[in-house]
Parts: sequence; C-alpha cells; structure tokens
Amino acid sequence: MVRRSKAENGTDLTGRKKAAILLVALGPEIAADIYRNLTDAEIEQVTVEIAALGSMSADTINLVLEEFYHTAMAQQVLGQGGIQKARDILEKAVGPKKALEIIARLQGVLQVTPFDFVKRVEPEHLLNFIQGEHPQTIALILSHLSPEQAAPVISALPPEQQAEVALRIATMDQTAPEITREVERVLERKIATVLSQEFTTVGGVEALAELLNRVDRTTERSIMETLEAENAELADSIKKKMFVFEDVVLLDDRSIQQVLKEVDQRELAVVLKGSSDDVKQKIFSNMSQRAAEIVKEDMEFMGPVRVRQVEEAQQRFVSVIRRLEEAGEITITRSEEDLIT
Repeated sequence: MVRRSKAENGTDLTGRKKAAILLVALGPEIAADIYRNLTDAEIEQVTVEIAALGSMSADTINLVLEEFYHTAMAQQVLGQGGIQKARDILEKAVGPKKALEIIARLQGVLQVTPFDFVKRVEPEHLLNFIQGEHPQTIALILSHLSPEQAAPVISALPPEQQAEVALRIATMDQTAPEITREVERVLERKIATVLSQEFTTVGGVEALAELLNRVDRTTERSIMETLEAENAELADSIKKKMFVFEDVVLLDDRSIQQVLKEVDQRELAVVLKGSSDDVKQKIFSNMSQRAAEIVKEDMEFMGPVRVRQVEEAQQRFVSVIRRLEEAGEITITRSEEDLIT
C-alpha cells in the first residue's frame, strides 16, 4: 500500500498555502482577477506563500483542487436542501470523515441563497459561462445577483439579447424550485470544469513574476514594496524574472537611449555577445554609427566569452532598466493595457 506524506494528505497545509496553490493552479490571469477582490493584507499574505511554494506533487495539487470543488459543491447543496442533505451527498462523494470536515468549515459561516456560488465569479467569467443560454435562463441567473455584478454581464450581451433578458427579469414572478436547482446544477458543472485541468508543478518565483506581470502597476508596486521589506533577496529574484533581457526590444527608443547613457561600451559588448539579432538591432539603432562600430569591433576582438559572464552582464543591464523605471525616467510597457491612446 502506498502511503502519502502529510503534505500529500493536505494535513499540514495552512489555509494560506492552500489558497496559494489554488491561485497558481488556476493560472495568472484568473489569479490576477481574484487579487483585485482581496484586501491589501490578504494580497501580501498569499503573495508570500506563492513565492515560497516551489514544486508541489500532483497529488497535493489535486487534493487542494478537490477540496475547493467539494466546498463549492457543499455550498450549493446547502442552499438546495440544508445541512443534512449536503452531508448525505458529501459522504457519498468523499466519505464520512471528509464530509464532516467540509460541513464544519461551512456551517455557521455561509448564508446560502440560490446561485450563491456564482456571486464569487467575476462578471467577465460569468459571461463566458452563460452566453449561448436561453434568455430566460440568463434572466433567472442575473435576477439572483446583485445589481453591481449583474449590470456588467447584461451590458456585455448583444443588444438584441439585452432587451429580451431585461424584459424577462422584469416580468419574472416565481420560479419552480426544481427549475432553479437544475439551472444551478448545470452552471455549477460548467464552472467546475475550470478546475478539471491537470497540473504538476506550481508556485515559486517564476509563477509569482508571471502573476505580477498581469496585475495593475499599483498592485505590483504595493506587493513588491512589502516583499522588499520582508525579504529583499526574494524581491530581487522576482524583479529579475519580471523583466528578462530579451524584453529590451519592448522599450521605446527614448528609453533605450537613456539606458545606454548608464552603460559602459565595453560592458555593452559583453551584453550583446550572446543576444538575439532583434536585440542587437534595437540597441545599435539607438547609437551613433561610430559608437555602434566600436561596440561591434569590441565584440569581434574579445573572442569567446563564458555564458555565465554574458548572463551576468545582461542582468546588470536589466538592473539599470529597472532602476531607471523606479526613478520614473523610463517606462516599461508590459502590455497594451499600459498604453493610453
């Protein structure tokens, strides 16, 4: 018989660590959306956990995903038939002991109403789940949501569908409980498919850097400032991952020229020794012809250079970029969302 470790059984995983595993497993885009709904303190806590995760076994990841799924399922069932029905169903699904753990975690905390689990789904994601459904079904779902959550969903519907859904919401009176439960069941199954993917490794500096590359700049800076205060070495590792040397091609010409003022030409020859043609073209096009020729000659005459030496020089080049960005002298454009047209 194969014995699982405590981690694989999930017994030594804290709530924060489980949240970190779940966020990374869901992917950076969904995690970034979730971040927007957390408090500053929660963001700081889960960020530290994500950075410290490293690699996790597939068993551990699956256990966390299963726990999240069963908790969501229990939350839905509580609204349909009460504590006892939820316990009966969970016992068949996960066994008596696990069912008691889930119910104990939920009991006294949840005030479940129809479609309560949907209220935790971002409007843009909810739209993906319900588009294509019958207008009456969409109206039933939206009528159970707060105006703040329902408004962006109905706004994103095609114009001809907006009016029809609005009319059905206005004229909706009472809906048979069995119909409501069936719509809930189908929608919950759709949402649950998000968790059906297989994951093998999660967390660590790279995962956190990828996540931070997708959040807004204010959130990014707030998180990084906290990490710098608590673990400067970790914060520096994340910074290095968030802007790699190859991203130099994303800088505008003015920024490149500003960076080049801070870099010695001899050092630049080492930096460019192992770079791509695109990077070389970006750098040389922002130098005078004479200066570019000198760097090219240095690259040619210096002969072979150790890979480690090139990588260290490139990292110093990136450090200059990060320093100038933090000083507000240049801007790193990570995506179209950073641009104002």
